Amino acid sequence: MKQKVLFTIDSLHCAGAEKSLTTLLSLIDYTKFDVDLQLLGYGGALEKILPKAVNLLPPLEYTQFANLSIKQAIIQSLSKLQINEIRARVKYSRKIRKENLSNAQKARVFWEAAGNTIEENRKHYDVAIAYAQGVPTFYVADKINATNKYAWVNVSYRLNEEDRKFQEKFYDQYDKIVAVSESTQTILLETFPNYGDKVEVIYDINDAKLISEMAELEEGFNDNFDGIRILTVGRLANQKGYDIALRACERLKEQGVKFRWYALGKGPLQDEIETYIIEHKLEDYFKLLGVKANPYPYFKACDIYVQTSRFEGFGIAIAEARMLNKPVVTTRFDAVYSQMIEGQNGLVVDMNDESVYKGIIQLINNQQLYEHIVAYLKQEKKGNAEELQKFYKLIG
Repeated sequence: MKQKVLFTIDSLHCAGAEKSLTTLLSLIDYTKFDVDLQLLGYGGALEKILPKAVNLLPPLEYTQFANLSIKQAIIQSLSKLQINEIRARVKYSRKIRKENLSNAQKARVFWEAAGNTIEENRKHYDVAIAYAQGVPTFYVADKINATNKYAWVNVSYRLNEEDRKFQEKFYDQYDKIVAVSESTQTILLETFPNYGDKVEVIYDINDAKLISEMAELEEGFNDNFDGIRILTVGRLANQKGYDIALRACERLKEQGVKFRWYALGKGPLQDEIETYIIEHKLEDYFKLLGVKANPYPYFKACDIYVQTSRFEGFGIAIAEARMLNKPVVTTRFDAVYSQMIEGQNGLVVDMNDESVYKGIIQLINNQQLYEHIVAYLKQEKKGNAEELQKFYKLIG
């Protein structure tokens, strides 16, 4: 008999956890598992490449309600006498507008406001997996009936005391908590030291064969530029350090380097980044390309991959660049040395624009170093599909 498994994640936009889950779902043996997938937000580019065997569940009623205009939401609440929904939405919106909240705080505020209005999934599962921290974790803990529950943590998880206490009551309901790197595990246990026997590491799964095949499916850049192409992939959010990237871009421009820096992603800082680009006359140098369901032709066509993150649980885009033999310049975030070897597969630099600029210039001007890194990457182990066996063992 097949195991009934539920995965829950915020969405399937092209971020690290989402790509990791999509890869995992492409590798699972569907002769052994019936898989349901619950998203909290729909329309992500990676939905297009989900395996046909995955049963994508319909949107939750509250998430559909939250996507209505405020006028439509009020009319619907009054017509259906669902006053609690509009109260939850207004409460959350007011709190978000008043304060500059972290992602963990936003998740708490959302669940405090809306958790009681979200319906339960009445199906029984053998295994339920929250594949991201925050709302997916709260949802699986509170709204899912399952024999075993597992929670994934894919960011460096430092919380204030209020959020630690709030989240602990949800994590207490899980059989295991999976961290995506040793550094993520270490930081998680600093926050929740009582979970020492409950936390284990399974790296974000990336399949080199799949990525190489997808890189050949279509063209990447189409602007006929013949200079140095720099690529960054990541959500347009503070975590990804685009302010560092933009200032490093200015330095390259000032030095007369013939380059273009491309960014794949979208997010809350898009307007701010676009304004900066215009105000600093970087329109010909820093290009926002939006989200691509298949980013790998862009990885293949770039010369240097740059990651300016402030923190990462693992750094899956770096792993993808390495799999396509692209030299990496990355900031020194917590988990960076789980995959980077300084001077071998790329350069690890301090978390500021001058250091990022110097790393890029070093790769551009030192052809011997660049070729050494490419040669190292070509013989480096590709992917980590063996992590799938850890996943099978976990859910047993």
